[in-house]
Amino acid sequence: MIEVTQLTGTLGAEVSGVDLAQELTTDTAQGIHEAFLEHIVLVFRNQSLLPAAQLAFTRLFGMPIEHPLKSRPGLSEHPEVMVLENRPGKPGARNDFWHSDISHEECPPSVSMLHALEIPTGRGDTQFCSMYAAYEDLSPAMRDMLAGLTALHSGEATARRNNAEASDALPITEVPPPVSHPVVRSHPETGRKALYVNPFFTLRFDDMTDQESAPLLEYLYRHATRPENVYRHRWAVGDVLMWDNRCSMHYAVKDYDQTMPRFLHRTVTAGDRPC
Repeated sequence: MIEVTQLTGTLGAEVSGVDLAQELTTDTAQGIHEAFLEHIVLVFRNQSLLPAAQLAFTRLFGMPIEHPLKSRPGLSEHPEVMVLENRPGKPGARNDFWHSDISHEECPPSVSMLHALEIPTGRGDTQFCSMYAAYEDLSPAMRDMLAGLTALHSGEATARRNNAEASDALPITEVPPPVSHPVVRSHPETGRKALYVNPFFTLRFDDMTDQESAPLLEYLYRHATRPENVYRHRWAVGDVLMWDNRCSMHYAVKDYDQTMPRFLHRTVTAGDRPC
């Protein structure tokens, strides 16, 4: 039987009593799914997953997909497994900005998962914030104002990052046009409302200029990332960490350099169009 231990007041829980390399019983899979919907971020310690096993676990939450912009290399035998690598001669691409994965897609991914294979001790933490709480803690008047707004999301920032300097990221030569998503989305499984904007991919509100949009967007970002709304994960080898992109943002702390090896496998699942 799994045990779920809450990690903060707003999001994050550690799940123990399960070996993800083994086929899960229906009851165990259901328990993990319920914990995921409740806590947004789940941590599984001391796991040892081959890529095929990570994909099998990922499939419990949806269809694994490749990155639409081919941002980083995937494994040749399992292209849905993206490799995140930092080591001498191959610095890891920066992810030290708050974002929701690939929000610039028509149907952004629902779930992201990382398996830590090599970690610099005490470095490279990842922070998460609840976009449920970010929405629910707004005043009723602000919630009413945001209800009718949409915003444009673009992958141009990823292309600029990848093309700016040598790293484990791959060059990107073509980026699709921006897509429009509601600023407040309803989670397709829980029905709860969450803010759905982020500093990396969101350009501006539809029908507004960049200058008009910036003050409100900046306020929402500061509001969402208040310390009381953040869980900071301290990585250890063997960790499997999964999070819900439909109701969270995350930030990868860049406090290591290329002399400090870091190696993780990443999988994501196909999602729905935000509404």
